[in-house]
Amino acid sequence: MRDPSFIRNFIFGVEDSLVSTVGLLSGVAVAGVAAETIVLTGIILIFVEAFSMGVGSLLSDHSAREYGSQHEVPLAKSMSGGLIMFVSYVLAGFIPIASYLIFNSVSLAFRISITLSLLALFALGLLIGQVSGTHRLKEAFQTIVLGGLAIGLGVFVGQITSAL
Repeated sequence: MRDPSFIRNFIFGVEDSLVSTVGLLSGVAVAGVAAETIVLTGIILIFVEAFSMGVGSLLSDHSAREYGSQHEVPLAKSMSGGLIMFVSYVLAGFIPIASYLIFNSVSLAFRISITLSLLALFALGLLIGQVSGTHRLKEAFQTIVLGGLAIGLGVFVGQITSAL
């Protein structure tokens, strides 16, 4: 039997990174800040959140193992899940930030960042369907819609706060 914690940590890391990073970058971009600030903010977010998510995965898996066995379990047994979470979060986070690194126009980078992130979410949904043996297109559309809502929330909050 395959270990579901690998795929759970990978999917959670990629999805959360794509949605959190593009949501933050989009919200900051519509607030009218400079591209350099957007990139700096995004890179800080990616690494702080990747570490936080990796540690969260490590600790939650470790706690679940100890709860299930009702005795102490070495922390190292949960290390791989935290590492998968960290790496998948970092790598996926650079998808939405890439356009801000490449293009001088924040407006263009904003549109490309959202497009790339939605495409990556769609691909993630296809992968979810593939590995779970479920309907790939259904999973892809479900993932893109739910992720798209979070992106929209980032843009909305950015627009509101820029008007203050």
